[in-house]
Amino acid sequence: MKSITMSLFLYLALASNVIATPPFAQSINPPLEAEIQYLLNFVASTDCQYERNGSFHNGEEAVEHINKKYAYYKDEIKTAEDFIKYSATKSMLSGKFYTVHCHNALPIKSQDWLLNELHSFRDR
Repeated sequence: MKSITMSLFLYLALASNVIATPPFAQSINPPLEAEIQYLLNFVASTDCQYERNGSFHNGEEAVEHINKKYAYYKDEIKTAEDFIKYSATKSMLSGKFYTVHCHNALPIKSQDWLLNELHSFRDR
């Protein structure tokens, strides 16, 4: 009976977590999850334009795409650098690098843009 109660408790705890957290984020460690969440919020709130295969996207659209790739590559992602590499660097189909266009600055590869932000986050 005790094991059934514990199993039910764990099931309910996990079920409630599924609603609050995307399924692909449940198995990662808290420090990694915090870094990834920070980067996703950084992209979502940017005024810059994210270019993928010649089309431009705002931050929220970029995050939607990055999250799809994040879910696809979840098993390969062990670090925030892996997250950037697999989810936010280049097109799986064309192999073209994503770029970020910010105001009057020259375009920068999204990989470099996000790695710079990740280092700033870690230095805080």
